[in-house]
Amino acid sequence: MEQLALYGGPQSKTTPFSTGKRFGEEEAVQLLEALDQNTLFYHFGEKVKHFLSDFNVMYGSKYSVATSSGTAALHVALGAAGVTVGDEVITSPITDQGTLIGILYQNAVPVFADLEPNTYNLDPKSVEARITPKTKAIIVVHLAGNPCDMDPIMDIAHRYGIKVIEDCAQAYLTKYKGRPVGTIGNYGCFSTNDFKHISTGDGGIVLVNSGEEKDYATTHAFADKNYRRLGTTLERGTQFIAPNYRMTELQGAVGIAQLKKLPWICERRRTYGDRMNAALSSVPGIHIPKVNTHDECTYWFYMFRLEMNALTCERDEFCKALEAEGIPNRAGYIPEVCYMQPLFQNRQAYLGSHFPFDLSDTTYSQGICPVAEEILQTAVQIPLNEFYSEQDVEDIIRALQKVAAHYAVGKN
Repeated sequence: MEQLALYGGPQSKTTPFSTGKRFGEEEAVQLLEALDQNTLFYHFGEKVKHFLSDFNVMYGSKYSVATSSGTAALHVALGAAGVTVGDEVITSPITDQGTLIGILYQNAVPVFADLEPNTYNLDPKSVEARITPKTKAIIVVHLAGNPCDMDPIMDIAHRYGIKVIEDCAQAYLTKYKGRPVGTIGNYGCFSTNDFKHISTGDGGIVLVNSGEEKDYATTHAFADKNYRRLGTTLERGTQFIAPNYRMTELQGAVGIAQLKKLPWICERRRTYGDRMNAALSSVPGIHIPKVNTHDECTYWFYMFRLEMNALTCERDEFCKALEAEGIPNRAGYIPEVCYMQPLFQNRQAYLGSHFPFDLSDTTYSQGICPVAEEILQTAVQIPLNEFYSEQDVEDIIRALQKVAAHYAVGKN
């Protein structure tokens, strides 16, 4: 058995990780064409329209709405779904705050359901147990490009008459039983910020899955101050408040070029992540991320869990040993589950107020989602990149095998 690099042994990764350029001439051509239009406003230009048209074709959808960010996309979907003051929205306790901001902006209350232990996605049984007469919607988070088990979620939603919004920020071209995630719920929300499979700097998209023009018009208007711009005339709606989340022509232009690269990006990530799963599935002390049969994960990152009673080290030491082997990593995903963060512990979305939390009996105490809490206590995240070489991936695998073998309980 090789000595760990942490203790003076040879390093597993001795060459730099392969890199590549995300942006190039294709984006530059589209940007110049956008500037030549003499307008950067989405309604007068053609780039955002072109971007959405290409996205619709890729996803087999009729309607989509562009937004200024993925956070905005989720807020727009919530507004279109009719989520309002005092409603409750069930979602994941392991997610970025962008999933939660729109709920609170609608003066609704986030409710957290527990997760499945190895997919890191919502447990349908826990979701159903959290439903109350105030429940208006479920936001499903397809974390790290791994699809949530959507059939039981949709069944619950139909039985209780509530909406389903899919947070696909990390799940481009991810498939659930052959269907692209984002096309299954009432709305599918995507992010194009710089930390996603494709980037327009910032931006987002909402898929409107009802196929109904009225629903599309409502969604479109909610992203544009409730202005109605779908036809040649402009209607300034004043029935209720809506934000300005418009995408610019510059973002749309970059999106056109980026979208052409997306199938290659996702295929590379899927291939590399699946290769790691296959190689690590029998390594003592490591629980690989579970991708269900008939599903396809596009691995925005690779996150596995440590079986601590099968190892002689703590997680921090495991991570340090892996880093010493030349493999970047970090413990967990977010520092702690969302409901243990100050906003929820203080029940303060607005400074000096407990509104809208005081409209709900929802509590945010330690232990309400024990599986999610355990995931964050035992998870290790390794970045993946479409520009990695096959050798890079093999080096990651070899380093993980080496570190796990060194700390395995009962090793000879």
